[in-house]
Amino acid sequence: MPSLTRAPGRVIPGFGLSLGFTIFYLALIVLIPLSAVFLKTFTMTWEAFWTAVSSERVVASYKLSFGASLIAAGLNVIFGGIVAWVLVRYKFPGKRFIDALVDLPFALPTAVAGITLTALYSNNGWIGKYLEQFGIKVAFTPLGVVVALTFIGLPFVVRTVQPVLEEAERELEEAAASLGASPLQTFFRVILPSIVPALLTGFALAFARATGEYGSVIFIAGNLPMVSEITPLFIITKLEQYDYAGATAIAVVMLVVSFILLLTINLLQAWTRRRAGKK
Repeated sequence: MPSLTRAPGRVIPGFGLSLGFTIFYLALIVLIPLSAVFLKTFTMTWEAFWTAVSSERVVASYKLSFGASLIAAGLNVIFGGIVAWVLVRYKFPGKRFIDALVDLPFALPTAVAGITLTALYSNNGWIGKYLEQFGIKVAFTPLGVVVALTFIGLPFVVRTVQPVLEEAERELEEAAASLGASPLQTFFRVILPSIVPALLTGFALAFARATGEYGSVIFIAGNLPMVSEITPLFIITKLEQYDYAGATAIAVVMLVVSFILLLTINLLQAWTRRRAGKK
């Protein structure tokens, strides 16, 4: 009599069918749209392409978009890691509320986030008026762009690191302490190596989210030429002018640079995991 039990891991029957559906779905959602961007760009001559992507204002927007994204993702790695640590390792009143608050940037419409941040950090805002006394201006400056990108990227780091900390073996920390390690040594030699891959993943996700962000940045940036113009704004401007080839040319540059940075981060993450596995 044939066994009625299934092999473990085969919830969806048929590897070929599942793989075929996966490839079809990814092609439909990811590959075909990206291919269309490149194909539209190929309709331009090299001179027209270079003119569209290398003008002084566009290059300044690249520097701002990628630079602010890297800074915001780096800040989120530090402070998002601290938030995840507090949520996992401590019990305190209001913990569930703060845990839910972390996901607010996911649920909040980006335009609402941008308007709220602008109101808070403008010269007469609740926070901005106090920063103004120290000569710090946030709204309508590159610093405002960093603030907005940090806001929308925080959940990616927290939600990536949090489960890793929850599954960490406390016995290793206790063993390190019993061998005379200080709390600082325990953190850097036991805890940090185990969460570095998660931190890198959170960094990559936050960076990828930040590079293409438009709604929450456009209000607080101020869009001053050569100062606070972001690259997605140029893409929108080109589309409004019906310059689809110019818009896709700028999009291709962002896509290629983002892919190279993310690939580098993923390779570093894989190397970190292999190194940790050997130990």
